[in-house]
Amino acid sequence: MSAIEIRQATIEDSALILRFVTELAIYEKAEHEVLATEPDIRESLFGPDSTTYAVICNIDNKPVGFAVYFFNYSTWLGKHGLYLEDLYVSPEYRGAGAGKALLKHLAKIAVSRNCGRFEWSVLDWNEPAIRFYQSIGAKSQDEWVGYRLAGNALEEFANC
Repeated sequence: MSAIEIRQATIEDSALILRFVTELAIYEKAEHEVLATEPDIRESLFGPDSTTYAVICNIDNKPVGFAVYFFNYSTWLGKHGLYLEDLYVSPEYRGAGAGKALLKHLAKIAVSRNCGRFEWSVLDWNEPAIRFYQSIGAKSQDEWVGYRLAGNALEEFANC
């Protein structure tokens, strides 16, 4: 049986994280949307003002995946929540328990921080991920529709 280890990412992992982000974007058919650079990752995840965290998953001391998360807030619960921004496991290691280990690690962080929720989003066509999330007891939030302001639309709205 392979040894799975989850560890907190460090600034030295910036290139690795960017590689995983790019691989995830390729899987999601959106590689062209990755604008981040290694310096961007270093500053946004490990800079002094960062409110975002990352963990690396190793199997037999080899990095095979990562997760990036941050804490949000629920006014209805009066508690923070943990929001999983990205989770990725290299294709050759899927099914080895890495994804479940990453989610369990984050769930333990959420519980230890007294979070009321642990949330994430998944693309509607990603059936393997949806089946996996349902298998661990996660429930879809179909009644909510996500909205986003980005790029020029964000700039224009902020400055009008």
